[in-house]
Amino acid sequence: MIKDILASHEDRMKKSIEALKREYASLRAGRATPALLDKVMVDYYGAPTPVNQIAKVAVPEPRMILIQPYEKSILHDIEVAIMKSELGLSPNSDGTAIRLAIPALTQERRQELVKTVNKKAEDAKVAIRNVRRDGNDEIKKLEKSKEVTEDESKRGQESIQKLVDKYIKLVDATKESKEKEVMEV
Repeated sequence: MIKDILASHEDRMKKSIEALKREYASLRAGRATPALLDKVMVDYYGAPTPVNQIAKVAVPEPRMILIQPYEKSILHDIEVAIMKSELGLSPNSDGTAIRLAIPALTQERRQELVKTVNKKAEDAKVAIRNVRRDGNDEIKKLEKSKEVTEDESKRGQESIQKLVDKYIKLVDATKESKEKEVMEV
């Protein structure tokens, strides 16, 4: 019973780490990556659609993203969506493809990004701690209903705490890696 609780809550902690990594991938760190466009939605026949589903996204150079729409008619729509996005990039179209030049980051912008990186890491830690609280509550309910002993309950709560410690370390390692990437010149 407690093993099931531990397994399901560890799964939720893993998902928090994955979500953090996805968030970090969409942060512009001075290098081109197709993940930058993950949150850019294009109005495609009335439905908001991610760019990577309606166009081929490639990185031919470290500071360049090349977007080749599958239909030329949506080229302008993609340009508009990129300009409206929070990326702060200017699309350059040649009629068949869009090129996005990724400018080098200023020191000020790097510091802003580090703050964002830290905030997202803290959000992930809060999510992991919430999972711990939920797990501990479930274990305490089992103890109250006499389905597990007090010792088993304590061991289960200690196991959840060990998982929390493990995933908090993962969040910190991921955060440090992203900070290093952002601060690279």
